Amino acid sequence: MAWIDMVDEDKAEGKLAKLYDKLTRSGKNEVAHVLKVQSLNPDLLEGHLKIYKTIMFGRSNISRRQREMIATVVSDVNECHY
Repeated sequence: MAWIDMVDEDKAEGKLAKLYDKLTRSGKNEVAHVLKVQSLNPDLLEGHLKIYKTIMFGRSNISRRQREMIATVVSDVNECHY
C-alpha cells in the first residue's frame, strides 16, 4: 500500500493522461510507481522526465553506458529496484 496518494492510469485526465500515454507507449501497461507518486502534480512529473532525458541522453563527457552503470550502482546503494 502506497503512503503517497497517486492517480491510477485509468483515472488520469488532461495533462497527466497525456504524460501517462507517453510513458506506456513502449508496451508497458502501467506507469512505474517511482513516477506515479508525482501524479498529483503533472508539471512536476513532466519536469522530472525532462531532467531524466537530459541526464541520460543529453550531450555529456561520459557515455550512455557509463551513465547507466552509475545509475545502477546508485540504485543498488539505495536498495532501490528501479
